[in-house]
Amino acid sequence: MRYILIFWAVPMGLFWGWYYLSYHDISFGLLVLSRQVHDYAFGFYGDILGIDPATIGPMVLRACILDTALIFSIYGLRKRREIMAWWNGLRAGVAAPQPGRAPPAE
Repeated sequence: MRYILIFWAVPMGLFWGWYYLSYHDISFGLLVLSRQVHDYAFGFYGDILGIDPATIGPMVLRACILDTALIFSIYGLRKRREIMAWWNGLRAGVAAPQPGRAPPAE
């Protein structure tokens, strides 16, 4: 599961980092982060898809939200026992023991 999270988080971070920096034209002297490349890339995809380039950003955002929900749902399903133990411990007012850790010595 660690690899799935890594292969999800790294592309998301790279894409949204590029999107934010290029949208606001914070280029640090790099052409790839310039607003011209941003407009060209979204214009290119808009021409291929036959839609307005301004609608691509929100479409990608919705897809990323759906992917994120799916990834964390799968992760939550796999870790449901630990999550329920933690939740029940919170409700009981006692910290639940964490898996893989020994209790403190007295």
